[in-house]
Amino acid sequence: MTSIFRTAMGDAAFGRLHPELRRRFSVGLDNGELCVGRGVMDHIWHARGPVGPLVRPFLALGATRNILLPRTGRNTPFTIENVPYRDSYGRETVTFVRTFQLPSGPRRFDATMVHSPARGCVLDYLGTHQHLASDLHLTAEPDGSLLIRSGEHRFREGPVDLRVPGLIGADAEVRESFDEETGRFRIRVRVVNRHVGPLFGYEGSFTASYASVREQGVRPGLRPVREEARA
Repeated sequence: MTSIFRTAMGDAAFGRLHPELRRRFSVGLDNGELCVGRGVMDHIWHARGPVGPLVRPFLALGATRNILLPRTGRNTPFTIENVPYRDSYGRETVTFVRTFQLPSGPRRFDATMVHSPARGCVLDYLGTHQHLASDLHLTAEPDGSLLIRSGEHRFREGPVDLRVPGLIGADAEVRESFDEETGRFRIRVRVVNRHVGPLFGYEGSFTASYASVREQGVRPGLRPVREEARA
């Protein structure tokens, strides 16, 4: 067994990543490591102009389930926790729980990821209740950085399984790289609606530390409140 990210990318593509990125995205039950990143987001931004007032209510609504961020900020302390575990359905799952220490108080942006053999990609469950699921497609760039693009988004609750239409949905692009001069990971996230343009994003840098999953485990509050069976 390899990490869910290596499985999704394939050995050849995964091998083209920078060695530090390969280690970070090897976290899993196979290697027994978890990863905690700590750093600063230089800039957290929202859409400006006439789109801004339309976007803010959606960001505030999403924040009630730890999806996206309702506030902007600069030089914001940031933590990301990538911890592997086996969920209630026996799937290897990796947390992507991001905590931003904003002046108004800490805000979380939660995700849990599994590999979906049926969809041939990583499936990203967003929020505390996994109601939103997004296909993620991972690519190794020529400079060894990692590019993650979202694909189809679905809303799932009980028997409901609906594709989120493009008019109200958004495409996410995440670029993560390793800066050898500073010894830090750099990350840039952009969420864009194809009809109205950029909606939300952040960029910054962090360092990473690793620990044994068996020794440290999954801390209380890290796993979602509800788990979705469909992958």
